[in-house]
Amino acid sequence: MKKTTLLLAAFLTIAASNSKAQRPDPVQTDKGRVQGTYENGLTVYKGIPFAEPPVGDLRWRAPQPAKSWEGIKQTDKFAPAPFQGGNPPSGKSEDCLYLNIWTPAKSAKEHIPVLVWIYGGGFSFGSTSEPVYSGEKLAQKGVVLVSLAYRVGQLGFLAHPELSTESPDHVSGNYGLLDQIAALQWIKKNIAAFGGNPDKVTIFGESAGAISVSMLCASPLAKGLFQGAISQSGGSFGPTRSVTFPGENMKTLTQAESDGVNYMKKAGVSSVAELRKIEAGKLPLGFGMPGGWPIVDGFVIPDDQYKLYETGKYNDIPVLIGYNSDEGASFSHEKTPADYIAGVNARYGRFADDLIKAYPATENTVPKTARDLARDAAFGWHTWSWARLQAKTGKSKTFLYYFDQHPDYPKESPRYGFGSPHGQDVAYVFMHLDASNPQTTKSDLDISEAMGTYWTNFAKYGTPNGKGSVEWPAFNEEKPSVMYFQQTPHVGSVPSLGSLKVLDNYFKWRRSPEGETWAK
Repeated sequence: MKKTTLLLAAFLTIAASNSKAQRPDPVQTDKGRVQGTYENGLTVYKGIPFAEPPVGDLRWRAPQPAKSWEGIKQTDKFAPAPFQGGNPPSGKSEDCLYLNIWTPAKSAKEHIPVLVWIYGGGFSFGSTSEPVYSGEKLAQKGVVLVSLAYRVGQLGFLAHPELSTESPDHVSGNYGLLDQIAALQWIKKNIAAFGGNPDKVTIFGESAGAISVSMLCASPLAKGLFQGAISQSGGSFGPTRSVTFPGENMKTLTQAESDGVNYMKKAGVSSVAELRKIEAGKLPLGFGMPGGWPIVDGFVIPDDQYKLYETGKYNDIPVLIGYNSDEGASFSHEKTPADYIAGVNARYGRFADDLIKAYPATENTVPKTARDLARDAAFGWHTWSWARLQAKTGKSKTFLYYFDQHPDYPKESPRYGFGSPHGQDVAYVFMHLDASNPQTTKSDLDISEAMGTYWTNFAKYGTPNGKGSVEWPAFNEEKPSVMYFQQTPHVGSVPSLGSLKVLDNYFKWRRSPEGETWAK
């Protein structure tokens, strides 16, 4: 018995010694030291604070610098996600302003390019702890991968006259975007200690994350914080509108403040001080409720983004941008042609007939040709416009893509005629396809490998091109070309170009005095 006990003690001592030896050295940040872990040949840090918890009196204020700490902070698990209606894997809390790092660097001297992920979720949901966002596969391709958190929903974007009055910048709302900017400032200041290059940062995101990328590209507050941008199903080039629709989501500060007054009434209080005392779980929160989307505040977002790009007032950097073939499958809900026609008339006014011809339904069904109006109004037109405007007014290159990776569904299948829905691309980019799943084809794996390579090449070189890859030409409006991710990577023409031009006429009209008045 005594011999067994001694052997066990010796084993535990050796194990503890090996465990200690296998832990990476702590890294010094500007606020204190952090301890990461080794995972899959990388050093990983989860839950590093980049700002003070936005709780109590800091609720609905711009993020404040994190306080310094003594000793070594263990960063071995994801922090809670922002408070929201959903139930993210790491839980949720108002104390949510943290980021995560996957680095292949063996020392702080390596200066590796940095990719920064911004999650989607309609600005109402989202979490860095979603398994599909795990950064190891991309980091193994030679980048430092960072994922950041930001406030969502009414806690992230509520505007109100009282909040604007107390702000030194005389604005309110857009706190979630300010969180993103604060995280990028932290990265600029600290990422070198993790082997990253603070002067070679590329931001990327999907859906609301991609819209955020677009907004950061237009924000003077983000100037110099990143040198490249990737937008997956994003862009925010629509004009403001009092009653919003996908693709025309933006309101002015005055409109948003009015919504905030109504929100306060819904909460049953008469002051911001009272509103701040309500527990997060008892606040009226949810998608579609007032105060849950970024706004044109004249500060973070100075103006209608289309106008900013027309006049060259944006952060002119290389961009890689695109969208999925059947985004409309996720966002169009009309079940009959009559419903579709009624919806188009309600949103598009005198342009409805032209758009119904450009995006036709059949006599009895609402097929992909009709769903593509929802796709292009929310994503396709914005991405195409972004490419055209930057090609015209900027110096940096734009690379446009179209994701259409799916089986050819047989006619008897309920999926017949469907393409790639919203969000399908994310698992491909992060290279998290399940190779053991019988439904995962070799083509799926090849497309995923190609996208992971293009994305990391772009972070390294400012172009997706590299040895062994199909050449991806920069966008040129005289000879517009698009990279198709469709069974194989190949170059093709702009999808639905004729229909996009009809939709473009609608957006031009919306910016005319008549169109602006009509939308009010």
